[in-house]
Amino acid sequence: MKKILLSMLAVFLIFEEWLWDGLTVFGQLLVRWLNLGGVEQWLCQASPNKALAAFSIPLLIVMPINFVAIELFIHGLVLQGILLELLAKLLGTVLIARVFALTKPQLLTFPLLQLIYTTVNRWLQWAHQKVIGTSAYQWAKLLQSQLKTQFAVGFANWLAKRRD
Repeated sequence: MKKILLSMLAVFLIFEEWLWDGLTVFGQLLVRWLNLGGVEQWLCQASPNKALAAFSIPLLIVMPINFVAIELFIHGLVLQGILLELLAKLLGTVLIARVFALTKPQLLTFPLLQLIYTTVNRWLQWAHQKVIGTSAYQWAKLLQSQLKTQFAVGFANWLAKRRD
């Protein structure tokens, strides 16, 4: 049973790493595409209170999407509700991750956020120590490396074809 639980934890942590890494890169690309460098610069220099307000904006953006997803569920549109909820989670993660990365020093001046941050990091470090030696984790890391390489090559080929 312990081996199964550790394998499930390993898969969860790898998925979380992949998702976080991929969405962080996507967020950076989105910022460049939308020309939001000035907003990012402002966020880096914002006061703690402004940083906290900025950090809450992604929640305010995603919450109505969650309500629409619930409404879809209520009306029997389960697949559409699930897809919309996934979109909301991905969008929320992109926005929250980006704003947090830019405002982390300011946000961690709040004792409650500091406590939450250190607690979550302690749990993640504990979980990584538990699963790092499992075969599921090793396999997933190898797969992650191979997929990153394949994606990079594919993306480079796509860019080269667009330039021609």
